[in-house]
Amino acid sequence: MLTARALGEREDEFMRLKVQGVLDAAELLAVTLADGREKHVFGRRTLPQMDLASASCAIQNLWLAARAEGLGMGWVSLFDPAEVSALLGLPEGAEPIALLCLGPVHDFHEEPMLQRERWARREPLSALVFDECWGRPSDLFPTPSFVEPA
Repeated sequence: MLTARALGEREDEFMRLKVQGVLDAAELLAVTLADGREKHVFGRRTLPQMDLASASCAIQNLWLAARAEGLGMGWVSLFDPAEVSALLGLPEGAEPIALLCLGPVHDFHEEPMLQRERWARREPLSALVFDECWGRPSDLFPTPSFVEPA
């Protein structure tokens, strides 16, 4: 809810968008990281965040599979981890990292919801992918000759 409060006058609008998916979803999945997980994830000794990266990849794969099957999925990130942990009775040391809304949808929008609702705008890949060092544009993605309206 901290994110919503930070939006000021758009707080209510933002909460309606986020809460509606939770209420409408056929399935609500909670993704958690369990205590003691370091023994199961290679690479955590040098990169402790690898378990989060692995979980994120699994979520992305689920998202792609859902879309291929004609299902919609949304990743809810507005929740209090302590409250969700208590609600689900998670063991000590486990932490929820995502709530996923999964199920049939009426249709798929032509553009991402955050862009459609003017919460964010799409960035060209040339502004996000670099070669050799930070800030050096990649030759793989041409710089767009136009800028999308805000």
